[in-house]
Amino acid sequence: MRISDPPAVAAHRAPGRDDVLDAAVDFVRQFTAENPRAGDPAHRIAEVTAEIERYGTYEHTPAELTFGARVAWRNAARCIGRLYWNNLIVRDLRHVEDPDGIAEECFEHLRVATNGGRIRPVISVFAPNRPGRPAATLLGEQLVRYADDPRSAQRVALAQELGWKGGETPFEVLPLLVQPGSGRAPEFYEIPEDAVLEVPLEHPRHPGFAALGLRWYAVPAVSDMSLEIGGVTYPAAPFNGWYMGTEIGSRNLADADRYDRLPAVAELFGLDTANDRTLWRDRALVELNLAVLHSYEQAGVTMADHHTESTRFLAHVEREGRHGRPVPTDWSWIVPPLSGSATAVFHRYYDPPDPDQRPAFVHRAPASPSGCPRHAQPPSVPGPRGPRAGARARRSP
Repeated sequence: MRISDPPAVAAHRAPGRDDVLDAAVDFVRQFTAENPRAGDPAHRIAEVTAEIERYGTYEHTPAELTFGARVAWRNAARCIGRLYWNNLIVRDLRHVEDPDGIAEECFEHLRVATNGGRIRPVISVFAPNRPGRPAATLLGEQLVRYADDPRSAQRVALAQELGWKGGETPFEVLPLLVQPGSGRAPEFYEIPEDAVLEVPLEHPRHPGFAALGLRWYAVPAVSDMSLEIGGVTYPAAPFNGWYMGTEIGSRNLADADRYDRLPAVAELFGLDTANDRTLWRDRALVELNLAVLHSYEQAGVTMADHHTESTRFLAHVEREGRHGRPVPTDWSWIVPPLSGSATAVFHRYYDPPDPDQRPAFVHRAPASPSGCPRHAQPPSVPGPRGPRAGARARRSP
């Protein structure tokens, strides 16, 4: 049930003052409407207007930042886990702007979210963009990714271009890449071992499954999206919920363009793969998903199953309806990739996604290997995690 990617993509042009002001006024009115103790919005709107007229932007109060981040999750049309939106832990790190500090706080984010396996939903919000001063960004889909994941190819290429010597070991954790807002080349940082909890996969009924050597990490912290609140953009704002089993068992490990492990699982279970009518893929998929759920439970790591989370999502829809709020939903993402029609979310219609709805998590442009300061992923020091985990790595010349 991680906070999944909404379809919106960040605009390339910087918003003008009128755009910022319009968005700010709408946000302040929403904030005060949902937080009656905030009082009449007129005074705050006057403050914000004066700031924008003088500086071209404005600063959110801590309460506004917390509310905005939580509502961005509530608005995430592709996330099935939004029942818990109001429990998001918001780490206000707007004062942290240098790459070293950002890296250390990202590692702390993972520790706070991991919580010994009892995963907590967390967002760490770093400095916002300012007129003429873009802030630092994090380069990569998630704070934790593996080098041998085909989806990580661009990130690996960029990391190696910056001097990383890893990438040869199965399930090797990639380093973190931080792109300074100044436009300098990215900095790369080894992720400390104590910040990444991993779960080796085993099957409850087949002892040979462990020999496949599969594993996955505990915290799906998304890092390739900007947080947009009331006309202000926070380009570095990694956030996480917790995994739903099918994200790992049906997609990450099973998709043909990812780890593609269904043939290996089918062979292990002696399934007839002669033709599709034996449904060997379906059967292997169930066994793989069962192994994921079993392993996370045995390890004491929070994970949702797709049937329970589907029921909870409908509880969220009902609760939001009582507040008179729509629930923008991308049906193709909400319905699980395993046994879709057997889940409660399959058999109904939803409010369509609204790409203009704010606050929101918004995709940035993808990375490109070249050392180019666009939006990419991390570099490193020798070794799988490096001899100085968490230390600043040298940039390549």
